[in-house]
Amino acid sequence: MEKAQLETLNTPTDYQRLPRLSSTFLHWSSVILVATVWASACLFGLYILAFYAAALYQGDMERWNEVLPGLYDRGSAATTSGIGLHFATGGIILILGSIQLMSSVRERYPAAHRWIGRVYVLASLLAAVGGLSFIALKGTIGGPVMDIGFGLYGILMFIAAIQTYRHIRVGRVEQHRVWALRLYALAIGSWLYRMDYGFWFFFTKGIGHTDTFSGPFDQVMAFFFYLPNLLVTEAFIRANNYRASTALKILASVILLLATSFLILGTYFFTIHYWGPAILNWLPDLT
Repeated sequence: MEKAQLETLNTPTDYQRLPRLSSTFLHWSSVILVATVWASACLFGLYILAFYAAALYQGDMERWNEVLPGLYDRGSAATTSGIGLHFATGGIILILGSIQLMSSVRERYPAAHRWIGRVYVLASLLAAVGGLSFIALKGTIGGPVMDIGFGLYGILMFIAAIQTYRHIRVGRVEQHRVWALRLYALAIGSWLYRMDYGFWFFFTKGIGHTDTFSGPFDQVMAFFFYLPNLLVTEAFIRANNYRASTALKILASVILLLATSFLILGTYFFTIHYWGPAILNWLPDLT
């Protein structure tokens, strides 16, 4: 065989390069999404602590009802404690969960990763229990549909937290990471819930929304703030499997980039108008 023919056989064709390019595309699209989620979720976690915790220690609990009516009930310590526990731990899991996503922390500081993970799982369980207790004792403002949607959300978070811990306890690292991703996809639900509403009001002026959160859009949102997250996570998990097809990896990459664009725009808007001012007003109280 002549030299030119050998060089042709040894040179990768476009068809042969495509699987490697799709893997690289998926890797970097996931890195960009994780970085965006990390920054945005940390900001929202600080906002939750700044807004709800600050209202608690300042004795102005009525501020809770400015965001979602009916959260604070002066006559029911049990329901207030349940939703307070949900919000306090919710802010913690957004911050800690974002740290747990960082591979540098897992690889360089495994002991810190383990201890942060324990606190993260415990906070997730408490957030689920707090939210479920509020629903059981009082119910949500949106009625049965919102009760079911939010109740399912709390149950899924509880299950994901248990599974994340259970698998690592018996050394099933890969299953542990898969469930940890699912848990984080659920953890960011409260953050996406507000972001989705913000975009909806901006583009449609609130079509399908009512003050009692029982309109058509509100009923969709009772499930939409966490189910799509899980679908994206499942696509990511399967696309990262070495047996995944090139087409699946490219499709997953496109979905991740679209999600990233949505989050960057939403984070900018909410940081400028809501999260940033609340955090800046809270910081002097800590010093």
